[in-house]
Amino acid sequence: MQAFLKGTSVSTKPPPKDRVAATAGSSGENKKAKPVPWVEKYRPKCVDEVAFQEEVVAVLKKSLEGADLPNLLFYGPPGTGKTSTILAAARELFGPELFRLRVLELNASDERGIQVVREKVKNFAQLTVSGSRSDGKPCPPFKIVILDEADSMTSAAQAALRRTMEKESKTTRFCLICNYVSRIIEPLTSRCSKFRFKPLSDKIQQQRLLDIADKEHVKISNEGIAYLVKVSEGDLRKAITFLQSATRLTGGKEITEKVITDIAGNLVDEGHAATQFVNQLHDVVVENENLTDKQKSIITEKLAEVDKCLVDGADEHLQLISLCATVMQQLIQNC
Repeated sequence: MQAFLKGTSVSTKPPPKDRVAATAGSSGENKKAKPVPWVEKYRPKCVDEVAFQEEVVAVLKKSLEGADLPNLLFYGPPGTGKTSTILAAARELFGPELFRLRVLELNASDERGIQVVREKVKNFAQLTVSGSRSDGKPCPPFKIVILDEADSMTSAAQAALRRTMEKESKTTRFCLICNYVSRIIEPLTSRCSKFRFKPLSDKIQQQRLLDIADKEHVKISNEGIAYLVKVSEGDLRKAITFLQSATRLTGGKEITEKVITDIAGNLVDEGHAATQFVNQLHDVVVENENLTDKQKSIITEKLAEVDKCLVDGADEHLQLISLCATVMQQLIQNC
């Protein structure tokens, strides 16, 4: 070992500057910014940026001025800004420093059984709050628990949540977000200020999509934007996702209606949702001049039945087979 050390000279000189620069450059290249979904990138950062929900925005702004907030229940169709609104309000209340400490968000990917309510939600609600904002603005003495898709919670979990809302009312505010308010138990709805989020108008969606397309340098015509809004059915989140997917698919070329149709799709075998197929088929049936009014009514009634079953979690393949059988029965009568 000593002979090896004697026969080997270890240089202690620093490496050349050009080598250091090359190393720094290569490490900088490896640390590229991760791509962010446009849905998150263009999510409203403040309440004023929330689109087409004037009543909700007006009430929240009044609450923010007094640094106070009631328990909230947001309900309405998906993609209308429910989650974005409460997150924006929380950022304005707490600022970027305290936001992560003061807000607990549970979404559809989390367990929402009675055990989670008793442990995670209850433990967070019992924490005392302290600290002040660095910008000097007043900071409210409470935390916010956001329960997204609360209509998927079990009745037992909702009942347990009611008790927690009562006991921790001084230190915690709750915001329940759902699509179907009828699935929330009455003791919870009576403790919340309820706000219905309207489907976004076509004009509002087109403005937001054109703004995103301009910032991302996307080539798309006004007709393409209008068709994108049509297939999204008032769901701005879906429209933005379709726009980003179409941009990646075209690779910088202009986005056409055909590209949007391929992205939106209507076949379950290609991985598309059966609800999208049902909605598109409804438009085709209503506008079809070869069907009688009676045939249209039978098919649309079946469409409504299938849509209800899909919402309740029925098998998509079986529901589409049943739907197609009804459509074929009516079409055969025209032969």
